[in-house]
Amino acid sequence: MGIVDRYRRPSDLPPRLPVFPLRGAILLPRSSLPLSVFEPRYLAMLDDVLAGPRLIGIVQPQTTGESSPESPAGKSAALKRIGCVGRVTAYQEVDDGRLLITVTGVARFEAVDEATTAKPYRIMSVSYDRFASDFAAGLGEERVDRDRLLTVLRSYLDANRLSADWTAIQRASNEVLINALSVMSPYGPEEKQALLEAPDLKTRAEVLVTLAEMELASGSGSGGTLQ
Repeated sequence: MGIVDRYRRPSDLPPRLPVFPLRGAILLPRSSLPLSVFEPRYLAMLDDVLAGPRLIGIVQPQTTGESSPESPAGKSAALKRIGCVGRVTAYQEVDDGRLLITVTGVARFEAVDEATTAKPYRIMSVSYDRFASDFAAGLGEERVDRDRLLTVLRSYLDANRLSADWTAIQRASNEVLINALSVMSPYGPEEKQALLEAPDLKTRAEVLVTLAEMELASGSGSGGTLQ
């Protein structure tokens, strides 16, 4: 049993969560998100999180343009209503004071309200009821058009001169593959939010395919490695 598989229903998760607002970052169930944490407010948050159930919410701020900060200062910036709770499953302290952490997704949530606290970070009251299906690993995998997804993925990688571990890709389940691709995808905040809010794996895969096909049609490209 994986470490996040202990959470089997909405009642297994707390109704209030410390949240990490981060533009362009999403988390999905049973996917992993590596983060480098250096701001004092979030270092304080991690001190509290690591002393407790190790759960944090990853949520995007509402964006107002390309100049929007990656993580807005203070507590007044509007946040997206839909985020994902994750458990800190790995962390490492580095000499410059940063914390390198990995957050593994459990389930999506809907923000209901914000708690007023003296903490330097934000705490939200949340509901998981809308996303109760997130607790069932692999739900709906059989409805995904995997062949089309892999065909478009190969075309996207080739067009952008990217390499990938195809052995690992072929072995990955549909859920692992789709959610990992969504988390690591290079798209903008709104596109990432659409991937997060997709109601099921089939729809999320279709959004991924559509975004890749749009980029292929535009002829844009870059180089690198997809790991």
